[in-house]
Amino acid sequence: MNLPKDLKSIVTAESRNALLERAALPLALVWLEVVFKTSTTGEFVPQLLFVLLFSCVSGMLANLAVSFLPSKRACKVAKTVLCALVGVIFAIEYFVYRQFKLFYDLNTVLVGAGDAATGFTDQIVSLVASPTGIVHVALFALPAVLYGLFGRGEVLDVESAGFVPTLAHKARNCGIVWVAALLAVSVNGAFMHSYTDQYTFQSAVTNFGLLTGLRKEVMHLITGSGSTVSFSAVAPSVTDEDDSSAEGIVAGKNAAKKDLSARDARQKAKPSSYKDNKLDIDFAALADSTDGTWADLDRYVAGLAPSSQNAMTGRFKGYNLIFVSAEAFSAEAIREDTTPTLWRMANKGIQFVDYYQFDSAGTTGGECANIFGLLPTEGGSSVKNTATFNNYYTMGSALGRMGYNGWAFHNNTYTYYDRDATHNNLGYSNGYMGYGNGMEQWVTWQWPQSDLEMVKGTFDNLYGNKASEPFNVYYMSVSGHSGYAPGDNAMSIKHWDKVKDLPYSDPVKGYLACNIELDEAMRYLVKRLKKLGIDKRTVIVIGADHFPYGLDDDGPLGSLPYTSELYGYDVQTYFQRDHNRLIVWSASLEKDDPIKVESPTAAIDILPTLLNLFGCEWDSRLLPGRDVFSNKPALVFDLSYDWKSDLGTYYANTQEFVPNEGAQIPQGYVEATCADVANRINYCRGVLTTDYYRLVFGDPA
Repeated sequence: MNLPKDLKSIVTAESRNALLERAALPLALVWLEVVFKTSTTGEFVPQLLFVLLFSCVSGMLANLAVSFLPSKRACKVAKTVLCALVGVIFAIEYFVYRQFKLFYDLNTVLVGAGDAATGFTDQIVSLVASPTGIVHVALFALPAVLYGLFGRGEVLDVESAGFVPTLAHKARNCGIVWVAALLAVSVNGAFMHSYTDQYTFQSAVTNFGLLTGLRKEVMHLITGSGSTVSFSAVAPSVTDEDDSSAEGIVAGKNAAKKDLSARDARQKAKPSSYKDNKLDIDFAALADSTDGTWADLDRYVAGLAPSSQNAMTGRFKGYNLIFVSAEAFSAEAIREDTTPTLWRMANKGIQFVDYYQFDSAGTTGGECANIFGLLPTEGGSSVKNTATFNNYYTMGSALGRMGYNGWAFHNNTYTYYDRDATHNNLGYSNGYMGYGNGMEQWVTWQWPQSDLEMVKGTFDNLYGNKASEPFNVYYMSVSGHSGYAPGDNAMSIKHWDKVKDLPYSDPVKGYLACNIELDEAMRYLVKRLKKLGIDKRTVIVIGADHFPYGLDDDGPLGSLPYTSELYGYDVQTYFQRDHNRLIVWSASLEKDDPIKVESPTAAIDILPTLLNLFGCEWDSRLLPGRDVFSNKPALVFDLSYDWKSDLGTYYANTQEFVPNEGAQIPQGYVEATCADVANRINYCRGVLTTDYYRLVFGDPA
């Protein structure tokens, strides 16, 4: 067909404008995802391909939806508003990641956004107002600005004969890209698991983009699929055998150690010499009496082998317990020069050499692991869900059944993260106190508040007397909280003179200064216990809630300069980032050689270990962690399905297993352990979403 030259140019320009119009939303979402990924996790191969494909699908669907509007003007307004709203979402998640070094799923946003906005206003404003923050606000706003200036809008003419073909054409194109995205994921086995049966919000955002993570979160909320669990059969392997078998497999350096270690203690005990940590509960019969998730959980538990009691069972029976979830604590906060009491407790108590506190949902996620022995599969809702549950397995409940007096304390606002509801349901007989319902009589309002003031006030006025014994106390500290600049942090200001000459940058000095306040709290506590003559029948446990994520403004692995400075090496993996130190100390331990736990240990192992040490009646099948002194082999894992055992380390995204030096790996070991880890994570999800212990134990007494 021969057209005049000027008409050809008009058609060409019109076609070009139409193409750009249809590409506007896909390009906008691609831009937002690429900027977001570059500024957060920074993992591009092969994740960037998935991100591009899925964001194109989202843009094409959005473009198709708004094209049904009655006019081009309405379409333009809708696209501009959509770009702006999505840009705001990306900006919020970006600043959340900068502050907390993880992405907030919808549950966490809905639960914790108000607290974060009010509790960390200064830090949030500082992040947004920084040069980096201003640049990112501009980058996330750019699509809305450009489309508002140059967009034209495009609508489908419903009355036109070409409506159906045009609609079919657009739907077909969208379907092609969608199928391409699924095919790209499916040919990468590890990513397919991350997209389907091993989905978590963190891994979805990292691997497929923020929009895909949010889409899957919404689907889980609508369908309830996020609370369903399924379990796969685990082939017989060392994960199910007793420790005598596992010992024969490890030929590395640990086996040659002469210390009294957890492994040595297990070797002294023949499994037949001790009873199983098992209650008289017929889980198979329970499964037959119910259905759904509870039945699945029953069948899973029925198929597990219990651990056995051991030489350390009841070692602390009748002792008092003081448990501290220490804000942003780290192994490197323990120094002989600046924190001598923590140094003493860490080196003269039970030594956990290879310990991890995985950062999955910030402070509330760390408390979930420490208190309940469960990974926070439900993000910020993990602990909130338990406010009405039968929390049968907490140290508050377990020791409460043994006649202990119990208290839970926090020196920040008592309603923060709904602790006024959740922490009054942990089994502590005297309930929970924070700032606003009693703590203010002893603690000065500043940021952050003083751990020393909290410990002095509560010990001297509530439980620090022989009449309260046996007592069971839980502290959620706050003195170690970021930011660490000496001019902005009350604890850093207070202790700056003690760190100012250390060979570190100011942020690291500030962090170390804040932890001096925790050390002084422990020094006061140890001194008062000794004066009362009860230090040798009191156990103090200190575990972190998460690594010190507030040290670095940004946070991709490999780009944590201050955290790396503190640790003394370049942080490249989650295991490197989340390594920590658990303190279990009593003055009664100091007369003996240190007990060393050299096998990998994580926060979900604290609860079963303490239940064993305090001689509680418990069923080891009902907790996904292990008593570290039992005959169960070590296995630590996070919500990315990475895991570590005595034999090596597995990285789920690459499906790579790195064996320890000298370890002999049985056939099928990696596959069986991967299935075991998936089962344990699903078990955590089931317990945290269904009030499972109420089925097993009935209503709390």
